[in-house]
Amino acid sequence: MDGIGAGLVVSLTGASLVAMMDNFTPGPAGEASRTEAGPAADAAIEAPAQVAASVAAQFREELFEAGVPEHLHDWLAEYGIGALVVKMGIRFLEMSPERCVATMPVEGNTQVAGILHGGAHVVLAETLGSFAAGMHAGPGRQALGIEVGATHHRAVSAGTVTGTCTAIHLGRTLTTHEIVMTDERGRRLSTARITNLIRDTGR
Repeated sequence: MDGIGAGLVVSLTGASLVAMMDNFTPGPAGEASRTEAGPAADAAIEAPAQVAASVAAQFREELFEAGVPEHLHDWLAEYGIGALVVKMGIRFLEMSPERCVATMPVEGNTQVAGILHGGAHVVLAETLGSFAAGMHAGPGRQALGIEVGATHHRAVSAGTVTGTCTAIHLGRTLTTHEIVMTDERGRRLSTARITNLIRDTGR
């Protein structure tokens, strides 16, 4: 994005638009504006970079705790794994476009009857399928979920659930994965399927 584009995103008034364009424009023009404004402007410009570094460090800790392999940390450092994934206690064991495996505790994710919530099955399934599709998409592209569905076979009221995601189709514009949730005895609890659209991000 160029300096003018960046300014337009963050400012709506003509007066502030000029200042924002000066601050965001790379090269000599931007440098001149910062010099004239003095140390306060320098500090204001450096602050976003410091915040970004702090956020990245926070998310890297989150990635370690969730079991995300280190070779994927650069990819996810800016965004983490998502607040819902953290809240539900999902922990990754394997991550690749072809196969993703993660665990999730039943405790804390139950419905009123004391069994694992049906929506929790789907959250685990969509999490695995989306990360797998995102890895397949690669740099400059993103995966957008367009369909997800699940069939519930058996209830579970305690212990840990394991979700195993397997690719059915890895195409240029679409991916489809099947995700099977099992209990600690290996019994199938639910079966889900998710399809993701792959598109360019323009970056």
